[in-house]
Amino acid sequence: MTDPQPAPDHHPESPSTGGPPGGGSPGQRTDWRREIADGVRVALPLAAASGLALGLLWLWLAPRVPLVSDGRSVMLANSEGQQAIAADGTFLLLGLAIGAVAGVVVFALRRTGGVALVLGLAAGALAGSWLAWQLGMWLGPTDDVAAAARDAGVDNVFDASLRLGAKGVLFALPAAAVGAHLLCQAVLGPRDPEPVPVELPQWRE
Repeated sequence: MTDPQPAPDHHPESPSTGGPPGGGSPGQRTDWRREIADGVRVALPLAAASGLALGLLWLWLAPRVPLVSDGRSVMLANSEGQQAIAADGTFLLLGLAIGAVAGVVVFALRRTGGVALVLGLAAGALAGSWLAWQLGMWLGPTDDVAAAARDAGVDNVFDASLRLGAKGVLFALPAAAVGAHLLCQAVLGPRDPEPVPVELPQWRE
C-alpha cells in the first residue's frame, strides 16, 4: 500500500490568509469623517472667540486718525500723523499674540493632531481675523465722514472710521495659530514607537 501523502503546511505568508507576511494585521485606515468633524469643532468656536477678542482689543488699542473740517472739505488734522499705519500694526501684533495662544490651547486640548485639525485651526483663525476686522469697523467711529463732520462742526477734530490699510495683516492670526500648534506638536507631541531591532538567527555548530 502507498503511504498517504502529508498535508501541506499552511504558513502565515500564504496568500490564502489575506494578511501580510508574519501574520501582522493590516494598518488601520484613517477615519476621515471623524477627522473632518474634529476640524469643524475646532474652527467654529475658534472663529467666534478669536474674532470677538481681537475685534474688541483692536477697537480699544488702535489709535484714531484725527480729521477736521473747514466747512467745505474734510482733511487730516495732522498731515504727518502715522495713526493709520499704527492701526494696522496694532491689528498685526494682536493677531500674532492671539493666534499663538489659540494654537497652544488647541494643542493642549487635541494632542493627537491631524491634517483636518490643522486645516480647521487655520480656517477658524482666518474667519476670526475677518470677523475681528468687521467688528472693529462696526463698533468704531462711523464711516459717514460728512455726517461726522457736520456733527463735529467747523474746525473741530473728530475721529475717522477704523480701517485696515494693509489687508495682509488678516493672515497674522492664522499664521501664528498654525505655527504655534505645529511647534508644540514637534516638541511635545506623541512620538512614534521605535522599531524593534531584528534578531539575527544564531547558528549552532
